[in-house]
Amino acid sequence: MFMVPLRNALIVKEHATLPYPEGTACADVLLAGEEGGSNASTVFKGMGFAAIFKFIVDGLKLVPSEINYTFKSLGGQIGTQIYPALIGVGYIVGPRISSYMFVGGLFGWCVLIPIILLFGSDIVMYPGTTTIAQIFAESGPSGIWGSYVRYIGAGAIATGGLISLIKSFPLICRTFAQAMKGLKNSGAHSTARTDQDLPMNVILISIAAVALVIWLFPAIPVNLAGAIMIVVFGFFFATVSARMVGLVGSSNNPVSGMAIATLLIATLLLKSMGMTGIEGMTGAIAIGSVICVIAALAGDTSQDLKTGYLLGATPKKQQIGELIGILASSLAIGGVLYLLHKAWGYGTAEIPAPQATLMKMIVEGIMGGDLPWSLVFIGVFIAIGIEIVGVPVMPFAVGLYLPVQLNACIMIGGIINLLMNRRKNVDQKTKDAQLNDGTLYCAGMIAGEGLVGIALAILAVFTIDPSSILKGFSQGVIGSIVVLALIILTLLKSSLWGKNRVKK
Repeated sequence: MFMVPLRNALIVKEHATLPYPEGTACADVLLAGEEGGSNASTVFKGMGFAAIFKFIVDGLKLVPSEINYTFKSLGGQIGTQIYPALIGVGYIVGPRISSYMFVGGLFGWCVLIPIILLFGSDIVMYPGTTTIAQIFAESGPSGIWGSYVRYIGAGAIATGGLISLIKSFPLICRTFAQAMKGLKNSGAHSTARTDQDLPMNVILISIAAVALVIWLFPAIPVNLAGAIMIVVFGFFFATVSARMVGLVGSSNNPVSGMAIATLLIATLLLKSMGMTGIEGMTGAIAIGSVICVIAALAGDTSQDLKTGYLLGATPKKQQIGELIGILASSLAIGGVLYLLHKAWGYGTAEIPAPQATLMKMIVEGIMGGDLPWSLVFIGVFIAIGIEIVGVPVMPFAVGLYLPVQLNACIMIGGIINLLMNRRKNVDQKTKDAQLNDGTLYCAGMIAGEGLVGIALAILAVFTIDPSSILKGFSQGVIGSIVVLALIILTLLKSSLWGKNRVKK
């Protein structure tokens, strides 16, 4: 419902500045299917190869999913994951956004982690329970990142989201004013089919009804103030999420970071209203959970609406389809979560649920008064500084919050895109055709990896482990490098060396 009035502001008005990579990729897939022939085959090749690579890495586990190098004297780490979908996302979003994310990751893993080690190796700092040196000895740089840098990243993301909302606020206000004016004059004239959204009265009544259900439904432990908080924060983070996935894609939408920011504020507000102990903590978790869903759905819905905008769909019909899809998927997801809990239980070795554990620590930390606010505010002021020097803060903050290995894999795709764009002695028509082939192939890679991920999750529910088939045949880092090289070569084969290769 929040995305309906935002559609014109983010999808239409900012069409040139927000690429929405998955939405654009889906449009390319649909167009390729409509055109048939070689375009469709490029997409299906990407799906097939990505499915094979994903199954090798995460299914059979023949090679490690990451390649890492730790600077022992420094304490920092650099590396890359080897997932085809991440390379595809980097190729689609391009070198500019990829580089901002990568720099954020470098700053976290090669600047902040070494500084923490250098000045605090012998101290115990919450949320850590042992000395920083011992955390590093047991878990390496990832232990320092998980214990401290992620809090800094969460603060940066919250600040980036606030800056993004402030920048978008005038446009959002104009959009709402236009929508209300259109509601008032709805009978006076008809709008173009491609401009028709769900009526604003339906939107407002639906939002109010959901807020009442959240307040009155016993399974959701929030009062009226909590329900109002959900509406306010929900609109804020729906806007932030929709803008962010427009830049870096839904695959890298740090929903947990937004939920963390919500938890920080919600827990403080509930505590100030006298809701402490278990009541306050469960209320804050409930608010954070709903906001988490809102942020995820806003990112997904905005990609769908972008696809529809590119293909000339009727937004109103798309939005009705979204509502049907959300109802069906909610029932399906609830069942899957129940099965996973019955199979292993959350918080176990099989399902460690790190984000949930972090959120539990935040709520307990605020209620107990021992949250590491210094780390959060370090992230806040880093984000402000980045914005002042003119670097887009959100991609940088996302890179700071996410593992550097993930950012590096996205950067590989961005570099491939950059090199293909910078070639000389190639006419623009051929270059555009090759870039389009690469986009189609990357769209297929994103889809193929996602499908295999779903299949592996289903196998996990039934406790079927494909890696047991070839147990003992696992390869080391060399195998990971070979798989990464093959992913890059297949992308080049379908773009640079494909049907639109330069004729000599």
